[in-house]
Amino acid sequence: MANRYRTLLGAAAGVAMLATAAVAPAQASAVAPVSVTFAAAEDVFVSQAEPAKSFATATWMSVCGTACGSATAGERAALTRFKVTGIPQDAEDVKVTLDVVSARTTDTTVSVRPVTGAWTEAATTWNTRPALSAPVIGSHTGFTTGATAKLDVSSAVNGDGTYAFALTGTDATTTVLMSSRESGNRGPKLTVTYTEGTGDEQTDGPLPFTLAGTAALRASARKVFAHYFSPYPISLDNQAPAGDYYARNYLKPDGESGKHAAYGGLLRDRPLGRDPIAGDYALADLKTEVRQAIAAGLDGFTVDILSVTSAQWTRVQNLVKAAEAVDPGFTIVLMPDMNGLSSVDSAAFATAMAKLAASKSVHRLADGRLVVAPFKAEARTPAWWSDWMKTMETQHGIKVALVPTFVDFNKYRDAFAAISYGFSNWGSRSPAANAGLQANIDRAHGMGKIWMQPVSVQDERPNQSVFDEAGNTENLRATWKGAIDGKAEWVQLTTWNDYSENTQFAPSRNAGWTYLDINAYYLTCYKLGCPKITNDTAYLTHRIQPVAADPEYAQTKLMKLRDGSTAARDTVEVLTMLTAAGKVSVTIGGTTQTYDAPAGVSAKTFPLKAGTASASVTRSSAVVAKVVSPYAISATPYVQDLHYRAASSER
Repeated sequence: MANRYRTLLGAAAGVAMLATAAVAPAQASAVAPVSVTFAAAEDVFVSQAEPAKSFATATWMSVCGTACGSATAGERAALTRFKVTGIPQDAEDVKVTLDVVSARTTDTTVSVRPVTGAWTEAATTWNTRPALSAPVIGSHTGFTTGATAKLDVSSAVNGDGTYAFALTGTDATTTVLMSSRESGNRGPKLTVTYTEGTGDEQTDGPLPFTLAGTAALRASARKVFAHYFSPYPISLDNQAPAGDYYARNYLKPDGESGKHAAYGGLLRDRPLGRDPIAGDYALADLKTEVRQAIAAGLDGFTVDILSVTSAQWTRVQNLVKAAEAVDPGFTIVLMPDMNGLSSVDSAAFATAMAKLAASKSVHRLADGRLVVAPFKAEARTPAWWSDWMKTMETQHGIKVALVPTFVDFNKYRDAFAAISYGFSNWGSRSPAANAGLQANIDRAHGMGKIWMQPVSVQDERPNQSVFDEAGNTENLRATWKGAIDGKAEWVQLTTWNDYSENTQFAPSRNAGWTYLDINAYYLTCYKLGCPKITNDTAYLTHRIQPVAADPEYAQTKLMKLRDGSTAARDTVEVLTMLTAAGKVSVTIGGTTQTYDAPAGVSAKTFPLKAGTASASVTRSSAVVAKVVSPYAISATPYVQDLHYRAASSER
């Protein structure tokens, strides 16, 4: 099977256009399709006209718009829940439909939305209904008495689990459907159709599985964006990496006339270097980053807008142009940074956002609303935002769906609820701080809002003298688990390229593509269900110094552990993704240890020691994966460097 990831990497390296074959979904298996049907575990409808009445025992379900039956408040909506079991993890070409039988013939339209809030058939009335404001994922127009209508809900079902849906309408005429528990076999059903994996798929690229095609990934209602930080593009001066601006000024303690000497230099990592190129190199580099992100399965960037007048503003505009040129389906979410824009007045801010919104690559909802997700939204009052949104609509003809990204979500969520489509927060970067992510997601869903979950690798800030303990890849895995278990509608990778905070996912000097490779697995789990491991792969992560090591360079400011973080640790982690169990041999600083790793995903840590680190996986005496870290570990680093390096057996 052709490997899409490798094909797209070729495009990211400089191919001007993506080949059609590179973005098409994987070819369907020749195995005969399997179809499984699940009856509703619970279903009920609610009526605005009778808000306290329970219809739990009714033998029908009604769906109707606000003006139902000429009433001013006559809306009706139906709820149904299913428990899905027995879907194999390697299922391919999965399609899921919500099947309903009509009790009347009407030309009405019914839409279906996922429901995440709590509800039960027996206790739910209009007054106690869960939030029904999630985006529409499917619809059907025209119903015939006794006939089955099918609504596609594939984007909301990711393998085994419990799924709830709301059926809503806008027509004044009532759509009447059968109710499963009260009408026998004519009620709502969930039909899952798929083909089983043949078991002989093998990737020929760097991933331990076959990444789905761009079309299949984008068909999911769940979206994954990466936060783009404009100060750190691939190149700042179009020079060779050995002597470019990053090398001369950001990575050396005496760079930029010594202004970063106190903390040993501004950066510890940088984008992958390249040789000088002809033409508009800045735009070409942005196109490369768009292609890199597409190759990694991302839906778009959330772009940090620091200014509406400076070179950073020009870079934001060029990023939008780059996305439009490479693939307009890769969208840019506008994320004005309310720290950097603190002095910009509402009218100028509206004009700037409207200018960006003219591009077809800027992210909008299905109903046409422009998504604006301001960082540190609480820097302006809800009243200010409300007035600004009115200006956008009245002066520029643009309706806004506000998704504030808070620094303190729980303090400000209630104040912003009335004007917001969804919520997010900037989040934390250690496993301890990310132990209870579902609580925030549940709060947002309980308020009828979508949630954009931050997913992160690590965070070390030399110029701010603080770091979080990410625990190798533990924080990355924990934040993805929170997004998946909590059923977050969107994910924001924080960040794509903020090298001053060392939070980057982008291909870099210190990690290559490794963090994006690992991320691709969890992104697929989130969007489509966890894929079958078809290629034995091992990843190594470690620092190049013990946390407490004193640097040789005379730094006057050293990073200290952030309050509330996981305790600092000195470990090398081996993360394996294996087709079958294998024996892992790990060598660190000349000492070798072995352990048995199971099939699937597994992580194990070992003490950090000075020297080199490597790991190999054997099965039946044959080496099936081997990774050697190119990053030496020293007890006396030149400058304090707490950034986790990463290496892959497949690169």
